[in-house]
Amino acid sequence: MGHRFWSSEEYDERAHSLYNEGDFDGALETLKEGLALYPNAVELYVGLGYARLAREEFAWARRTFKAALALDQTHEDAMVGLGEVLLRMGERDEALELFQAVQDLGFEDDVELMLTMGRALYREGLFARAMDIFTRLATTRPDSAEAVASMGYALHRMGDEVGASRHLRRALRMSPALHEARIYLGHLLYDRGDWENALREMEAVPPSEQWDPLAVWRLIELKRSLFRLSEHDPRLRPWQDRLLELEGMEADPVNRLLAEIEARFGVGDTWPLRDENQLELFQKSERAATGAGGRITVRTRKGAVFHGTWDEVVRQIRDAAGFSHEPLAHFMRRLAERWHERYGVHIPLTDAESFLRGAAEAGLYRLSSDSG
Repeated sequence: MGHRFWSSEEYDERAHSLYNEGDFDGALETLKEGLALYPNAVELYVGLGYARLAREEFAWARRTFKAALALDQTHEDAMVGLGEVLLRMGERDEALELFQAVQDLGFEDDVELMLTMGRALYREGLFARAMDIFTRLATTRPDSAEAVASMGYALHRMGDEVGASRHLRRALRMSPALHEARIYLGHLLYDRGDWENALREMEAVPPSEQWDPLAVWRLIELKRSLFRLSEHDPRLRPWQDRLLELEGMEADPVNRLLAEIEARFGVGDTWPLRDENQLELFQKSERAATGAGGRITVRTRKGAVFHGTWDEVVRQIRDAAGFSHEPLAHFMRRLAERWHERYGVHIPLTDAESFLRGAAEAGLYRLSSDSG
């Protein structure tokens, strides 16, 4: 049809639009078609690399970004993309060298590139490294509220809750419409027990701009508790409607891995954060829970059930999700990161028991002990 006469720039723009809509397959095919006509178009290779990365086709993404760099060895987007792939593949030193090279080329004030690098480091648990990137960006671009907010996210993961709250408030003073930062701050206040201020922050985000189901659920429960509203109070309707929309909606590309696991095994739906039926299990002694005869049952919201010891259950969840090649610690960290990004909950990773108990307390699993 007419699109066979498109320029390479038009192929790139079309693929970019599809990518932003979450249609990675469509973006991939568009880029392949464009490259068949324009085999030396660096931007198309870069776009193809990011489409491969979004589909978690890391080996292909690596190959594609390298093809882009063979055409332009200092292409900043290709360098950042390859660095992110290398991080995902565990090649941290090489990734860090690429990220440093991008900064050395003079891109320390490029908001998108620096945020991309910082977020890639953050997702891999390299919080101090991510903090360094975000701090440099905030220094060179003091007008970037996203850089300041990202510093807050990193500080929180590094255990500095006071610093995190301070940076999030500063970011919101700079950009009151930075909804992600406001929701994050709301979660921090909620976890601290500051219910009124948590509600104030969460309620300041319009329902149509709410993308975090846990935040909406917490907002509804806070309004009911603080104002003694009934479940059917019309003042709750906009939030209840939004929660239903979010529960039926696919997650965005950042949470693609979690979405795949949820779709197959139903691990993403949440129960109230503390189920009274679980208290007996949580109060059991360490010996009873982890001794030779201690076995548990983990049930997901949609009915998937796993039996065994703490380690055995996590191993079963990992294998069922298709990640049997990963060490348990890596899998738990990966899943906990996605839960944190989507729901704002913090799951401990010291061992399988802490991980499963934390997930149950956050409402992501149900736990029970096996009697015999």
